[in-house]
Amino acid sequence: MASKTERQSLYGEVTARIIAELEAGRLPWVQPWDAACCPCTMPQNAVSARQYSGINILILWGAGIDHGYGSQRWLTYRQAEQAGGHVRRGEKGTTVCYADRFTPKDEHEKARDEDREARTVAFLKRFVVFNVDQCEGLPEELTSNPELPDPVLAIEAADRVIQGSGADFRIGAGEAFYSPTGDFVQVPPQAAFHEPINWFRTALHELGHWVGHSSRLNRDQSGAFESGAYAREELIAEMASAFACASLGIEPTVRHADYIGSWLSVLRGDEKAIFRAASAASKAAEFLLSHGEDQP
Repeated sequence: MASKTERQSLYGEVTARIIAELEAGRLPWVQPWDAACCPCTMPQNAVSARQYSGINILILWGAGIDHGYGSQRWLTYRQAEQAGGHVRRGEKGTTVCYADRFTPKDEHEKARDEDREARTVAFLKRFVVFNVDQCEGLPEELTSNPELPDPVLAIEAADRVIQGSGADFRIGAGEAFYSPTGDFVQVPPQAAFHEPINWFRTALHELGHWVGHSSRLNRDQSGAFESGAYAREELIAEMASAFACASLGIEPTVRHADYIGSWLSVLRGDEKAIFRAASAASKAAEFLLSHGEDQP
């Protein structure tokens, strides 16, 4: 378990990097993907095939792009050895984290004696992973990239997600938005978009808001325009759309670059804000994608 100083350092390190990217006009969840180098996919553990979530998506996407890795498959030093390979000498790993809460051993007894709920304590554990490109001797099934869906199939999958969501999804008019009070999504017709794929990206963004309704993931959506709460909700929807797009094989894009100033203000005021937003975005994307899986 990380000490308080280590937790603060990790929060600060990651937030400082995200701030630097935003100040340079780049969005860590919408990098200039080079499909010839690395396909746009969600980062996953090469051994378990489990996708990383939350802030680790941004960390690993950034590391992959910075170092020009051809894969988004990662594993620990020990996993590489157990698989029969090894990390090349001199390679530097990427630090990711695992956050959760636990109940101390004596807390249950204290809570029972005091007739209250047991209190949990937050913890943040950091560990180091390596890209498969940094390793040698790994079996081919760990180093080969998963087959990506055909672009047409990716659009079909996105359409299944939209239909499977069960949202009150309206098409028409000239603006895309989610109405928290009416609990419906509205997007312009596809013909209004220069690139048809942007219609799906936009739809997933607005559904990222829809998922936050009190009857679903229950996020705070009460913030007035240009407020900190409003900026945080837009940040969550932006990343939820990016995570869903990458999971479907669609390159993420940005809808609201003009919010960068507001996002910077939020991140500068709270070094844990990007962690919370990325976690909420992961949950939103998972919610949407799970509904799409149920469709024929």
